[in-house]
Amino acid sequence: MSTLSYDATGAAQQALEQHLPALVADRIATRIFAKDHTLWGPDAEAESAVRLGWVEAATVSQALVAGILELRDALKADGVTRIVLCGMGGSSLAPEVIAGTAGVELTVLDSTDPDQVRAALADRLAETAIVVSSKSGSTLETDSQRRIFEHAFTEAGIDAKSRIIIVTDPGSPLDKASREAGYRAVFNADPNVGGRYSALTAFGLVPSGLAGVDIQAFLDEAEEAAEILNEDAAENIGLALGTALGGTNPLRNKIVIAEDGSGIVGFADWAEQLIAESTGKLGTGVLPVVAGPTSPEVTSGAADVLVVRLVAADADVELGDNEVAIAGGLATQMMVWEFATAVAGRLLGINPYDQPDVEAAKVAARGLLDAQPEPTPAAFVDGAIEVRGGDWLRGAATADEAVGALLGTLDDDSYLSVHAYFDRLAFAELEGIRDPLAGVSGRPVTFGWGPGSCTPPGSSTRAAPPLESFSRSRPLLRKTWLSRTVHSRSGN
Repeated sequence: MSTLSYDATGAAQQALEQHLPALVADRIATRIFAKDHTLWGPDAEAESAVRLGWVEAATVSQALVAGILELRDALKADGVTRIVLCGMGGSSLAPEVIAGTAGVELTVLDSTDPDQVRAALADRLAETAIVVSSKSGSTLETDSQRRIFEHAFTEAGIDAKSRIIIVTDPGSPLDKASREAGYRAVFNADPNVGGRYSALTAFGLVPSGLAGVDIQAFLDEAEEAAEILNEDAAENIGLALGTALGGTNPLRNKIVIAEDGSGIVGFADWAEQLIAESTGKLGTGVLPVVAGPTSPEVTSGAADVLVVRLVAADADVELGDNEVAIAGGLATQMMVWEFATAVAGRLLGINPYDQPDVEAAKVAARGLLDAQPEPTPAAFVDGAIEVRGGDWLRGAATADEAVGALLGTLDDDSYLSVHAYFDRLAFAELEGIRDPLAGVSGRPVTFGWGPGSCTPPGSSTRAAPPLESFSRSRPLLRKTWLSRTVHSRSGN
């Protein structure tokens, strides 16, 4: 197993001292691994009872390894050298981190941006197989990706059925339809594991394994980590991290996760969704912010910010005030953060397994498809930029003035959120605006690519465009949203 270490200062250390004795005395660690669904209160029991499969995922998933490796060899024999993952959110974040950290090629298509889809289609189609991942089996974006690839394979004279692999929950619409269609393989994931907790299930393992990751070693490491976490002991690092995420007093509800030499590619992006979807509900939660070791949020000293540094096992890290440093291998870290998020949910008094906002967004998206509203007129146009906003625009007449007006509304409890609806590969440099905005605003800034990882303010997740829209030379409109959100000092 990789070395696992943890250190904390300031508010994080105080939270550990305050909460750890009770967590150990109440046997929280062993009760989590025993799937005690009562840990998060009566209102959470029904959902928790069917969402704790993640605690044994590393062991249960061992049964998948042989089939994945056998399929990988068969695909190679057929001349397949490239795997494309069609999936959104929890279905794509974990395999992207696993493959990236292992240094193997995996093309992740988590967008309906026409240019990004076109680029995925244009690259070595004859050598490509796709993994279509959807827990619900009804994800519109993912279904659009499957249809466009199936069409492209057929047009190229390739047997499409032999190039399509499905990952979904048993009995889902996609499960049934794929078996009837005769696709190359269908892998079922454990339905008792939520999407954001699914890294160690078929959703994380199938695309990663087919791409070339040593998934046997990955699972073995995760099993060892689970054994260590399953201890009611003061040395349990998962309990310690959980107190930092959800037990500071007053609550530091902006968790700035900074990659600082861990060697794990994109881990903070995976942890961002895990924490945000697990804790943001009932008016309570913490905001994960993906940052670098020298980002403005790391050195701001803001009263609502806690910094978590992802470091190498042998790193000699000098922590500042109110910081955490944690080191460990990828599988170990994934187990630790899933466990710590569950602990944080208990400390925050919320259910870490339900997802009311996700479900509400899906309902709202279907409503918009059924009755599409008229576009909101722009307040003004500055060159190629349309600006929309409320009273906060304060008479702004240029894009620069509008951004300045928006930043002027931020207070000590706010954060700024950037939502970019672009081809994230072709416009990757756009992420570079995050640090300057954080520096100018003095507040934490989050950045997300739409529609895969963000939702525009006041709207729902965009549904996938129809198949024929992918033939356009360029999308009709590209958008970047800036929004601000205010939290109370209590974290509610």
